[in-house]
Amino acid sequence: MGCAPSIHVSQSGVIYCRDSDESNSPHQTTTISQGAATVHGFFIKTDAAESLPSVLAYQSRATRTSSRREKKENSNCTEAETQTSHTSVKVASTEVHFGPMRLTQDPFQVLLVFAKEDSQSDGFWWASDKAGYKCNIARTPESALESFLDKHHEIIIIDNRHAKCFDAETLCRSIRATNPGENTVMLVVVPQLCNDQEESSVLPLLNAGFNRRYVENPNVTACYNELIQLEHGEVLSQFKLRACSSIFTALEHCQEAVEITSEDHVIQYVNPAFEHMMGYHKGELIGKELTELPKSDKNKADLLDTINTCIKKGKKWQGIYYARQKAGESIQQDVTIVPVIGQGGKIRHFVSIKKLCSDNIKQVYNTHSEDKYMEENSQSDSQSLKHKDRRKGSIDVRSITSRRSDGSSFNRRHSSMARIHSMTIEAPITKVINIINTAQENSPVTVAEALDRVLEILRTTELYSPQLGTKDDDPHTNNLVGGLMTDGLRRMSGNEYIFSKNLQQSHSHLAIPVALSDVPPHVAELLDDEESWDFNIFELETITNKRPLLYLGLKILTQFGVCEFLNASEKTIRSWLQLIEANYHASNSYHNSTHAADVLHATAYFLRKDRVKGSLDELDEVAALIAATVHDVDHPGRTNSFLCNAGSELAVLYNDTAVLESHHAALAFQLTAGDDKCNIFKNIERNQFRTLRQAIIDMVLATEMTKHFEHVNKFVNSINKPMTSIEETSSNSECSDGECLSSIKNSIEDRLLIKRMLIKCADVANPCRSVKLCVEWAGRISEEYFAQTDEEKHQGLPVVMPVFDRNTCSIPKSQISFIDYFITDMFDAWDAFANLPKLIQHLAENYKYWKTLDECKCKGLRPPPDL
Repeated sequence: MGCAPSIHVSQSGVIYCRDSDESNSPHQTTTISQGAATVHGFFIKTDAAESLPSVLAYQSRATRTSSRREKKENSNCTEAETQTSHTSVKVASTEVHFGPMRLTQDPFQVLLVFAKEDSQSDGFWWASDKAGYKCNIARTPESALESFLDKHHEIIIIDNRHAKCFDAETLCRSIRATNPGENTVMLVVVPQLCNDQEESSVLPLLNAGFNRRYVENPNVTACYNELIQLEHGEVLSQFKLRACSSIFTALEHCQEAVEITSEDHVIQYVNPAFEHMMGYHKGELIGKELTELPKSDKNKADLLDTINTCIKKGKKWQGIYYARQKAGESIQQDVTIVPVIGQGGKIRHFVSIKKLCSDNIKQVYNTHSEDKYMEENSQSDSQSLKHKDRRKGSIDVRSITSRRSDGSSFNRRHSSMARIHSMTIEAPITKVINIINTAQENSPVTVAEALDRVLEILRTTELYSPQLGTKDDDPHTNNLVGGLMTDGLRRMSGNEYIFSKNLQQSHSHLAIPVALSDVPPHVAELLDDEESWDFNIFELETITNKRPLLYLGLKILTQFGVCEFLNASEKTIRSWLQLIEANYHASNSYHNSTHAADVLHATAYFLRKDRVKGSLDELDEVAALIAATVHDVDHPGRTNSFLCNAGSELAVLYNDTAVLESHHAALAFQLTAGDDKCNIFKNIERNQFRTLRQAIIDMVLATEMTKHFEHVNKFVNSINKPMTSIEETSSNSECSDGECLSSIKNSIEDRLLIKRMLIKCADVANPCRSVKLCVEWAGRISEEYFAQTDEEKHQGLPVVMPVFDRNTCSIPKSQISFIDYFITDMFDAWDAFANLPKLIQHLAENYKYWKTLDECKCKGLRPPPDL
């Protein structure tokens, strides 16, 4: 017997109990929270939760039963997580053999989930101690789930005898839903049946995720036997199954092609290397019989019979085999087929390992000189040849150009690529792939494998659309992405959404204001602040009776000399602005002329920035201002997805592709040319008009969100990164900022990217405005989405953004998702180019505002007074 246990009380009121003669053992410490608490082997009672305990009593195993009633009175379903404090705990890990693998099994951990302590929980507690397991106990489902996620217990025992305390099946499902819960063994304790009760089915328990059922029996030996059986049965099996994750990871990254089939030659698995080699996707192969796939006619007639005869005897077959790729070409492989013996001593699987053999590599190079070159250098290149063989898929699309000492060149190509390279017109992406393939030849294996991954990405069609990460699991983000980044479900319905509005409204009923100098004084006074980023567009909307575009547009277009550039009178400009504004829908809460004026204001603000102004010419500036003015003209207040799903006339006209943006651009020119009094383009030279028209159309189409990430990524790669290099170079020289920008200004492609980025940022600059303006815009766009959802439900159309239900939507969450997914990266890139610290500051303030509002709403708290 050891000495009496010592009691240690920390300043926080946490009590530690330790045997004095075993103070160095990590298993002797038990932690009890403040207040009354029950721990196996100890009973500690405190007078108050915030005071130190006044009574500490150690109770032996023999006296614990009599005190149970007292403990229940002092502690109702107390949460306690304790670790057994007995010396029989196995601290050493054990070794488990799984085929050729040697696995290390740490000491088993058991979690007891019992709402109340009784003889049954005691039985499993002492049985765990006897078996050498570490044991924890939880009193509530919440603490059980938390404990399991922290410790990943191998065995969880849940009490199902008292349904009033918690639902054992629900808890089991919750644990199974977690990643570590997949391989945990779950045991449910059920009450004993009376003599007249009928045995119930175990199916509900199995369906909930339990592995076994244990009929109530508090005997420690019975509990011990149950745990030992679980250890040597389900627990050991699940432990081995977890090792399969490592095996599959190895197969997924293996450079050799692997194919696994059943005994009936049905394909059950192929790894990525097999997909690359054969040109198939695994979805096209798995579940098919090998006989369904096309065969190469280069194999000998009796080769397949020879292979089948060998492997059906349980023997490994290895040899050369010609396989036909999906593209129809035959490739020579070094194949090893291994039969796998399973239950009953029968063959259950066939594993095929396939490599491109050296003869096949020679075959893909189609010139005699290349063959001769390979033979002459076979010894020196043997190591690099091995590296080529190991690269997954790189041999399929290789175009290599090597130069000999005499200056002559020859190509190393796959036969299918030879025809492509013989074309006189070669796409830029093909040139890029050829350069990468050439670089692979002289690269180490690790670099070559990385370049293989690069080629894999370049061959995809969606080069600029990001793959959603964990943060995109939020329904607000998914709804925004689905609603803004797609053109709908392409599903026609019986309900057609048709514009009832006359697109070419007459503007004769609207009074045209006099010259700019005669603008009403209160409007002119407000417009004095127009160059400030904090200009309040909503005040202008109010004092102009919802005609802000006319007045703001007249001032901005005059400031930038648009009249002089177009050789148009101020009266023509005013008439054109009035016509465009009349074709914006005042009934829309968001997409109205106020939004157009706001985008025009942001565009002018950006154009005044030195770097932007130094990168664009006068035609670019005029095109940007006109594009901003017309970019949403005749917007119906519904998204592209809605119009496509509703089968609208516009969706049919534009083939469900950039429907609204195409309509805005087309209608703008249609309205302008339809009335000579409004035709601002009538006096410019034809070629100049064509250039200007193309620039305007391109900018309006850039506001379509399906190409959002393409525009942003191209801007970053073509403008931001080269600009950084220029700045680093100029910092060491006397080169001015204007001189460093001359290369961009002379590049049509780069100016195109800048203009696209400019109007995109202007179009969605709401989160970068002051908090007051940002909140107003958020409310307006939400109202438009609410109205669309209402109409979709009313017409029986697919609901594009279900989260925008006016009864359940959280505007803060939708704004947070919009900023996270669309705004932050784009404005970081635009700020790096145009230097916009005020916008970035506002963006941070607005994000904090929405986050605080969302947190308060989630916690049921009132927002701070300043929100």
